[in-house]
Amino acid sequence: MTLSPARVPATGVRRRLTRTLYGYAFLDDFVLLYPVYALLFADTGMSLWQISSLFALWSVTGVVLEVPSGAWADAVSRRRLLWIGPLLTAAGFALWVAVPSYGAFAVGFILWGAGGALGSGALEALVYDELDRLGAADRYARIMGRARAARLLGTVASIGLAGPVFAQGGYAAVGAASFLACVLTAVTAMRFPEHRVRADGAGDTWATTLRTGLAEVRGDRSVRGALLLVPAVAAVWGALDEYTPLLVRNIGVAEATVPYLIMLIWAGVTLGSLLAGPAERLGTSGLAMLLAGAALALAVGAVSRSLAGIALVSLAFAGFQLAEVLADVRLQHRIDESRRATLTSVASLGTELATVAAFGVYALLGTDMAHGTVFAVLAIPYLVTALALARARAATARP
Repeated sequence: MTLSPARVPATGVRRRLTRTLYGYAFLDDFVLLYPVYALLFADTGMSLWQISSLFALWSVTGVVLEVPSGAWADAVSRRRLLWIGPLLTAAGFALWVAVPSYGAFAVGFILWGAGGALGSGALEALVYDELDRLGAADRYARIMGRARAARLLGTVASIGLAGPVFAQGGYAAVGAASFLACVLTAVTAMRFPEHRVRADGAGDTWATTLRTGLAEVRGDRSVRGALLLVPAVAAVWGALDEYTPLLVRNIGVAEATVPYLIMLIWAGVTLGSLLAGPAERLGTSGLAMLLAGAALALAVGAVSRSLAGIALVSLAFAGFQLAEVLADVRLQHRIDESRRATLTSVASLGTELATVAAFGVYALLGTDMAHGTVFAVLAIPYLVTALALARARAATARP
């Protein structure tokens, strides 16, 4: 009976945290521009190299700002950064549809990259620490899996609406809807509970926080391995995502059909996110098998140039998304609260660097190869990662 009074407020705070998280995640990806912005660039006259350079600029912005913003999130309010970021993204989207040109697209991607960097690391750190304060850190995988699912539902819903909205109002209409979604995301972020108490180093600058975080990586092999696994899992498929509209259109469907097939891909990814809780029981060997299977599905599906192949690509992306959630869970369990956002951002920095490289490789290969062939080639890094995990598991199992 004595526990009941404490349980009620704890339950209330957790409910507020999860509801806000799911709403934030949904709105953050409820962007009707997603399935058509590559087409917007192409219709404005951008070449494949120019489109790839825009994607690379987006990632370079993240590279420059990722770690400082993560260290900043450990030094100031994480909630504050979570509402500032979407407003920057909203400004970028407005610029795209107001003055469509290479320069406007570039500035928009810089704003989007800055907004994403402010939230990257801060969101995971805020959620994990709030759950840990409530004695519910063991729920992190399940809750973040559902948050990823909510995010993907936002993507799927935006893709489903993009077709009719685009048909009625063109790029201006989908741009206005995307701008509004970003503003609503910022409003939702203001509802996040934040009770972090920094007993030591309360006056640390972001540079000091960064130095101590990197020292933890150097001194702890398990942290270092968990940190490197995140970009190994997240980078390539995150880059390929940007080219999926071109892959889908390459199978010969009408442009009005493209958003619906992209929705099929992301519906599979959503299902993969919902499996994060049960899949946390997968060991290193299970994760290696998951990555290998997803890589094979990606390669076979991409080169088939058929609707069945798009379904296989959806299955592959589901596997990669699930693996990405599990990699984040491993990292969060291994890092200290005071440096959580910093090291999560370091992992994201690795992802951004690898993503930039993937964009460059795609542009290079795409000059002479079909989109499906490039997708198949870029499945190879996942087979390498799966092999590395299997070898690490075997080395650990030796007496």
